[in-house]
Amino acid sequence: RDTAGFSSILHSEPIHLTHSSVIQDIGVASVSVGGSVTLQCYYNSTQVASHYSWYRQRLGGSPTVLSTIYKFDTPSKMVSLEKHPRFAVQRQEGQNHLHITNVQPQDMALYFCGSSHNNIVEFGEGIFLNSISKHVTQEPTLALAVPGSSVTLNCSVRPGTCTEDHSVYWLKQGSELGLLHTHGSRCKPHGPKSGAQSCRYHLQKHSVSKGDAGTYYCAVASCGEVLFGNGTVLQVSDPNDVHIVVLVWLSIVRTGVLLLLISMSVKKTNKKVKKTTKQTKTKKQNLMSQGQVE
Repeated sequence: RDTAGFSSILHSEPIHLTHSSVIQDIGVASVSVGGSVTLQCYYNSTQVASHYSWYRQRLGGSPTVLSTIYKFDTPSKMVSLEKHPRFAVQRQEGQNHLHITNVQPQDMALYFCGSSHNNIVEFGEGIFLNSISKHVTQEPTLALAVPGSSVTLNCSVRPGTCTEDHSVYWLKQGSELGLLHTHGSRCKPHGPKSGAQSCRYHLQKHSVSKGDAGTYYCAVASCGEVLFGNGTVLQVSDPNDVHIVVLVWLSIVRTGVLLLLISMSVKKTNKKVKKTTKQTKTKKQNLMSQGQVE
């Protein structure tokens, strides 16, 4: 099986109309082998499209149709696919979700949700179904940076049963999934020499900007399979924004303290007035009882 097609899949753009009415999950969906996953797809129920479909594009292959539903068929919550018994479509008004049970390694592929009308097919952005693997790990899980600084993301690849050379890709998930960098099969050994050593790869970003924020994935292609890491979230925040937030909170605290002091002062004054009034009333009552009222 060919792994070179992975790069072409990442670079390819889905065919869609200028104003897409199909909205689906994008980026990477991670699931354990044997687990279940639901890939969500929404559409405008008032659009003219009459057929709604799911397509799968495996590594190095072409998109194939998994399911097609006619808009005016009787709605049902779950429709199983004859050729794919582990796949089912969750269909309701305005949605066409794909549910996969007992996920297998061969299910790892790119999935597109689409709609069609008058021989015009419109696709969503696509989502890559990823198998959670202990062979590919990333660190850190969260990276914090400020504009203009540098950051290094790490990816460790442990040797598995596959003896073929592997290729390593770095991808960023922001508004869409895009290929950033490719490593060859050169390995930088890491770990104890006595045991199986892992290969370490790095992605360095200099002069970071807010546009670099997003989730970065390390993907390893080998023996016809693609394994993704757990992902690293890069957050880029301007120190000035932090200062503004601090000033806002200080202002809120100061206002709260002032209100508390005013409330205590008013309460104390009211208490003093009540005490004075009570003393005057008592004194007047005493005078009246003694017949000395003027």
